[in-house]
Amino acid sequence: MPVLSELKGRVPVKMWTDAAKVDSATLDQLKNTASLPFVFRHVAAMPDVHLGIGATVGSVVATRGAVIPAAVGVDIGCGMMALKTSLPAGRVHRKAAAVRADIEQAVPVGYRGNATESASARRWNRWGDTRHSPFMDRALIDKAMRQMGSLGGGNHFIEICLDEEETVWVMLHSGSRNVGKTLAERHINEAKDLMKRMTIHLPDRNLAYFTQGTAEFAAYLRDLNWCQDYALQNRIEMMERIKNLLRKRFGEFTISMEVNCHHNYAATETHFGEEVIVTRKGAVRARRGDLGIIPGSMGVRSFIVRGLGNPESFHSCAHGAGRRMSRTAAKKKFTLKDLAAQTHGVECRKDGGVLDEIPGAYKDIDEVMANQSDLVEVVAALKQFICVKG
Repeated sequence: MPVLSELKGRVPVKMWTDAAKVDSATLDQLKNTASLPFVFRHVAAMPDVHLGIGATVGSVVATRGAVIPAAVGVDIGCGMMALKTSLPAGRVHRKAAAVRADIEQAVPVGYRGNATESASARRWNRWGDTRHSPFMDRALIDKAMRQMGSLGGGNHFIEICLDEEETVWVMLHSGSRNVGKTLAERHINEAKDLMKRMTIHLPDRNLAYFTQGTAEFAAYLRDLNWCQDYALQNRIEMMERIKNLLRKRFGEFTISMEVNCHHNYAATETHFGEEVIVTRKGAVRARRGDLGIIPGSMGVRSFIVRGLGNPESFHSCAHGAGRRMSRTAAKKKFTLKDLAAQTHGVECRKDGGVLDEIPGAYKDIDEVMANQSDLVEVVAALKQFICVKG
């Protein structure tokens, strides 16, 4: 489905959703981003778009000569990983409770990390690069080493799913943990201070930016790229632990497809004949042939997709269902009985600690997918039967 709505501004905002269904604060936020003088061509808003801090979740922003740290967000490199396996569906399903317990024992969740860093984490080849960052101190690096191989909280999860052919998939969602959040916040605050010193007035101070050619710009990109690599490796580390515990319980199995993609990140790309910096905050790169992952919520379907390379979206697609209400609103609206009903058939937590992640707090994933039929094609539809939440 092509662009459904367009907002006018210095550059337009092209939306793969009906603007009438989007709250006014989110629309204002998109317009604020589009008003910045270095934003290139237009802002692309994905069908799961919703309010963020500074920049909108579900927005794709291409810039020339500047970068906005808030247009990436604080969970730098957050993304998804999925494996298609030859695991025996019936046996795994019958052992769902035990597999969930195995995962929760192997992978720290919430704020926790590992008691000590793992041998594989120590071997990662990017630790030496931290010496180049003025914002990385020893305590932060040590914490990052211990947190490699951990899930985090909020909407991060690990799931065991079945596709429509009863094939078992392993899927997870996580990012750069505390190190990404800390570095993002430090750079965002530095950008705000820089705007204040230069008396640059913005429609939202969280849209503070760094200009290309400055030391601040170079330092941010260096830390950004490091965090993106850390997030990618963190997902690999967790997946290795999950594969090992599944082998112990069910024996050897093969993997016929693997996807590992960011959805909060920045990259230098060429669009409409020009080299630009593309920030995707809650969006997946979907060049023609790119594989991506679009999760629903802890009780509904997720999708493995292949990009169609739509230039109008800057070769991007949605990163999930997208929240339709805040966490606070979800806790007020829904009960634990609602949570149990909406996650029926899923081996998962059903307590107050995950009530804000109830499927009803999210947009309709089928509508999200219908609205981006010109951005991606579906490779597989997955339904979880085990879900581990942070």
